[in-house]
Amino acid sequence: MTLRSLFLLICLFSSVCASPRISAQSALPEPERVAIAIEALSRLKGADLETNPSLKMAVTKVLVATRGTPEFVQVVRDFHVQDQNPGLLEVAQRHPAEEAGVEAMRLILASQNFALLASTFDGTNQITATRTVEALGNTRDQQMVALLLPLITADKPDAAVRRQAVRSLAQVQPGAAGLLRLAEENKLPEDLKFTATTELNQVRWSEIKTRAAQILPPPVAANTEPLPPLAELLKRAGDPARGAEVFSRQQVGCVNCHRVNDKGADVGPALSEIGTKLGKDALYESILDPSAGIAFGYETWQIELKSGDEAYGFIVSETPEEVTVKDTKAILTRVKKSDIASRRQLKTSLMPVGLQQTMSTQDLIDLVEFLSSLKKAGSK
Repeated sequence: MTLRSLFLLICLFSSVCASPRISAQSALPEPERVAIAIEALSRLKGADLETNPSLKMAVTKVLVATRGTPEFVQVVRDFHVQDQNPGLLEVAQRHPAEEAGVEAMRLILASQNFALLASTFDGTNQITATRTVEALGNTRDQQMVALLLPLITADKPDAAVRRQAVRSLAQVQPGAAGLLRLAEENKLPEDLKFTATTELNQVRWSEIKTRAAQILPPPVAANTEPLPPLAELLKRAGDPARGAEVFSRQQVGCVNCHRVNDKGADVGPALSEIGTKLGKDALYESILDPSAGIAFGYETWQIELKSGDEAYGFIVSETPEEVTVKDTKAILTRVKKSDIASRRQLKTSLMPVGLQQTMSTQDLIDLVEFLSSLKKAGSK
């Protein structure tokens, strides 16, 4: 059977074959040929490629044909093929929460090629970086802690990448402990506190969970009513009509900064079609942790003037001579660049933290239901 499998592999990737039956198989479309080759390789699992040049050639061709797929990972693993980490990383980034992607990441970690992984964090592609970090977390391999923990306090990775790093680190005890230590030392960035709070208050290690409840207590609604976890909030039904009333309450304040159709103010982003853009999970996160997903163009800036005064808010326009800033009351301030001593972009949102404390849990659920219903005409 082993010899026949090897013969079949060679014929599948060769233009000449003595067997009419196998020769016909070699003329099949590429996907079918590859499927047959994978089946043949499964019978040769563990064979030494260095002592069998024909098998090595066939394996190499199968790897080229299957790059980026779960089959690629299977062949690399079964034949202990070296120097395939870039291809493995492609699979991990495509399938970060699936068996093939996680296995691909485990193989990369086993090879100790940490530089390849670190290079994705420094890149400009936020999606691939985030998926790399997600796949790392799903391995639950403690080697990831040394890679991911430095990202938490770094400036360069995008906020979405660093939030995923928090989620991934919380999946292993040393990672969760490292996050908690940063919180205890007041080194945990503000824009990551909500994610860290959510993750660390749900870990299975009792000591970490107890300390997290003290250092990073979960958010509470009105009358100090503890909010259920996000997964529970997503299961509960809301009333969009009541949510519209919550949106308009002055105490809650949504209407003071956001516009829905012809109602509201133009301080923050318009929300008339927000249900088309964000799912309920992202809507909850944007309310409970405003700094988690700041919309483009609504980054907060702190501008210090040479006079000692300051301007704080969104930069709505800029010319070679001046900068125009909009504050929380939608008031525009024009600042001459020659008067600026310094300016810096903040990681925190202009939207206030703790908005849920002005509402009951059901108010919050109704509000999210209302926002979720605000969709572009014609969309479902």
